Amino acid sequence: MKYLVTGAAGFIGMHVSAALLDRGDQVVGFDNLNPYYAVQLKRDRLERLMPRAGFRFEQGDLADLSRLSKLFDAEQFDVVINLAAQAGVRYSLTNPHAYVESNLVGVVNILEACRHHQVGHLVYASSSSVYGSNTEMPFSIHHNVDHPLSLYAATKKSNELMAHTYSHLFQLPTTGLRFFTVYGPWGRPDMAMWLFTKAILAGEPIDVFNNGLMRRDFTYIDDIVQGVIRVADRIPEANPDWSSDHPDPGTSRGPFKIYNIGNNQPVELMALIESLERELGQSAVKNFLPMQAGDVPATYADIDDLIRDVGFQPTTAITEGVRRFVEWYRAYHHV
Repeated sequence: MKYLVTGAAGFIGMHVSAALLDRGDQVVGFDNLNPYYAVQLKRDRLERLMPRAGFRFEQGDLADLSRLSKLFDAEQFDVVINLAAQAGVRYSLTNPHAYVESNLVGVVNILEACRHHQVGHLVYASSSSVYGSNTEMPFSIHHNVDHPLSLYAATKKSNELMAHTYSHLFQLPTTGLRFFTVYGPWGRPDMAMWLFTKAILAGEPIDVFNNGLMRRDFTYIDDIVQGVIRVADRIPEANPDWSSDHPDPGTSRGPFKIYNIGNNQPVELMALIESLERELGQSAVKNFLPMQAGDVPATYADIDDLIRDVGFQPTTAITEGVRRFVEWYRAYHHV
């Protein structure tokens, strides 16, 4: 099988590409190497993929339709896994246009390219942030998600809506994955795990929002990769029981599906900090702050559909995941 993995220099993209190569698939990685965080980290991730047989890298931007069209013309992709995006809830408060270019224009270009080149399946990254002001837990794909609390969340909800129209109009099989707080080796420097580890080792205070009363469904990268690949292997079908009288947001009359992909075991933020303190052998200096605009107090994934359809089962406990991350972090930074 030949895959296009966009965002291949990103955290999830690198790991997904490596897993596909491990089983003998061909992967074309695509990434614009934007400077939202250190480009060197992205290059270091790519260095782990570049020597691999079956891997080729193309640098480009999804918003560049001409560049993307030439790539699709030159290749015959069986499956496209779109993990490229402008990430970050807080960054979207001050840089909204970056999200429009990457998460809206870029996704329309991917949809058009898949449509016109007979791609067999488009899998794309959504986010748990689409649940916005929902408070019913655990979050279910069958819940309405019309009240996002950040522009980032709104663009991810838009991705799902755009994908649905292409599944409905052109019978393009699409599957959206709502990721829940992914962490692990080679993770993002703007995420809590990295920020906390860096600050604790330096003896600097960590910002603990909502006075520590936060819960996140932290999901280890290996579990995420297992889920992404299993979903990519399962082409969605129309739901014969879908009713316009009582529309199910997670399915459709077309080949369209949405899944939550999380650990199904939310962790208190203070428990995460305690795990990091144990692994690092240092106590954190905590700077307690109120909730930030656009943030939510808790995330908790209902993954029943993913378990039923592809046998997804996360197995990495937070204590083990933290240990692996800290081990990698020390090695990568020589600390």
